[in-house]
Amino acid sequence: MASSTQTLEFQAETRQLLQLVIHSIYSNKDIFLRELISNGSDALDKLRLESLSDSALDADTSDLHIVLEVDQEARTLTVRDNGIGMTREDVVELIGTIAKSGTATLLAKIKEAKDAAAAQSLIGQFGVGFYSAFMVADKVTLRTRRAGTEQGTLWESDGEGTYTIAEAEGLPVGTSVTLHLKPVDGEDGLGDYLAGWKIRQIVKQYSDFIRWPIRMAAETTGVAAEAEDETAPEAEKPSEKLETLNSMKALWARPRSEVTEAEYHEFYQQISHDWQPPAETVHMRAEGTFEYEALLFIPSHAPFDLFSRDTKRGVQLYVKRVFIMDDCDALMPNYLRFVKGVVDAHDLSLNVSREILQHDRQITAVRRRLVKKVLGALKDVKTNKAEAYTALWEQFGRVLKEGLLEDRDNTDALLELVCAASTNDPEKPTTLREYVDRMKDGQDTIYYLSGENRAMVENSPHMEAFTAKGYEVLILTDPVDEVWTDQVPAFDGHAFQSIAKGQVDLDGDADGDDGDQAKAEKAQREQDFAPLVGWLRTALAEHVKEVRLSTRLTTSAACLVGDAHDLTPTLEKLYRAMGQELPAVKRILELNPTHPLVTALRRAHEANADDPALVDTAELVHGSALLAEGGDLPDPARFTRLLTERLTHTL
Repeated sequence: MASSTQTLEFQAETRQLLQLVIHSIYSNKDIFLRELISNGSDALDKLRLESLSDSALDADTSDLHIVLEVDQEARTLTVRDNGIGMTREDVVELIGTIAKSGTATLLAKIKEAKDAAAAQSLIGQFGVGFYSAFMVADKVTLRTRRAGTEQGTLWESDGEGTYTIAEAEGLPVGTSVTLHLKPVDGEDGLGDYLAGWKIRQIVKQYSDFIRWPIRMAAETTGVAAEAEDETAPEAEKPSEKLETLNSMKALWARPRSEVTEAEYHEFYQQISHDWQPPAETVHMRAEGTFEYEALLFIPSHAPFDLFSRDTKRGVQLYVKRVFIMDDCDALMPNYLRFVKGVVDAHDLSLNVSREILQHDRQITAVRRRLVKKVLGALKDVKTNKAEAYTALWEQFGRVLKEGLLEDRDNTDALLELVCAASTNDPEKPTTLREYVDRMKDGQDTIYYLSGENRAMVENSPHMEAFTAKGYEVLILTDPVDEVWTDQVPAFDGHAFQSIAKGQVDLDGDADGDDGDQAKAEKAQREQDFAPLVGWLRTALAEHVKEVRLSTRLTTSAACLVGDAHDLTPTLEKLYRAMGQELPAVKRILELNPTHPLVTALRRAHEANADDPALVDTAELVHGSALLAEGGDLPDPARFTRLLTERLTHTL
């Protein structure tokens, strides 16, 4: 029963804003139910808290819940809670918030917005979720009575020009919102919100982890219902059975000590659709100016689409247990796109948009902490479960190394995680820390060589001196290795050095008489080979920018190297494959002065520097060096012809 009804008009700006909310802002109309359930959950939280602090409230908190009621004949859907409720003044203030939020200013900003996404981000700042009900309803009726009072309030509006507010008698404590639904319209995104399956679907997607039970009349088959009606006298018919639609199992909100491994695994399977248990679980809670809980999982194996351009990344975002979005990429960097989980923020608006998240300082701080937690968890696995970490690195190492290019703030932490094959062990990979611990006395750089596969790298001429002298070399075969080793300056003070670039002098640490003798021998060799080296610079000027004697070769006649800051051939190919045209990079030809072919070439040059056959031999030496490192010949047909002719002359 209602009395003292007042009919009030919305302000002009409010009417415009309301129409914008109803028709333009929300692309998915299903979220109206999420908004109303969230309001009900807040009301239940407030009643429970107030009943603890106010013993005179005399409120029944034994069964706090939300009920969804469907009336097929009247085409209404009611969302009812037995929470704190509202007084008339509360209704005017809270439900009328839209008229008190700087409406004219807000409306001007929305008109300036270029698209619906920008407009939605503005709406999210002003909190108008209740009015999303008008997206699906012609009329909304709200009945409410606050705990500790006797007088109820009735509020009603069609979302057009006016609303009514009146006193109402005989209402229970709590709030009910009745939506007089619009007809189903698939083209306009209006679903059948009277269908039990549709309501269950929405609740499961958006409100499954709300802490309070969300109930609805259990569906019975037509035959069973008809039999019950025929056999039971009116006075003896059982009351309508209610079923709980949400699981309420928000594991992230419980202390870790109260959650079993089986529960973690079950939840991980639910959000990831991966039936293998996760390799590691990160469960954390942050309190202070911005409260949130997070439950993150590191999978045990990589998804099939890990390197697909269309791969969705990010974790699920909730606000006070209400689902907001899948794949919130603002909370997790691209190189951790394999991490699954949930972040539940307490202080965000339900209407928060991706645009707001990308520029929110608090979200940025949350992201930094989540990243450190994940990297810390990986380091713990590396330290305490070496075999498990090796398996993890095989699955995710390539994508983790992308972080060395993207995340300069965590370079040191990522380098601690890096594993690589090395010449130290033919099977077991090594960490950078283990490599540094095994470095020779006087060695201050971390040596590496990149290539397509281990066999190609191990058989490269560049490895000969390092193998002979017992220096360990990292074997890097991922395309991303070419990039990060060029951009990351050092690990623990030790610079990375490609053994295929720059000068390498493994005898540079010799002391005393041995050192002086080695220097004298080197100077003599350079003097002896100077005429040949000078002639080769001219003969091969089209292919190389320098010719010099090598200290890195022991069995091969020659090899090609780059200057310290040159692009490697593999990196050149990578850039060209991405459509970036680069000028050709000439390399340096290094000769092994102790190899029989090189010494014979020197004698032939001394005997007759004008012999045309010497030029052909020089081309063959250069081509052989190019093939030995897995390179592509500029003119394979010419190389084959020269080789055939030279072999013919030897028979």
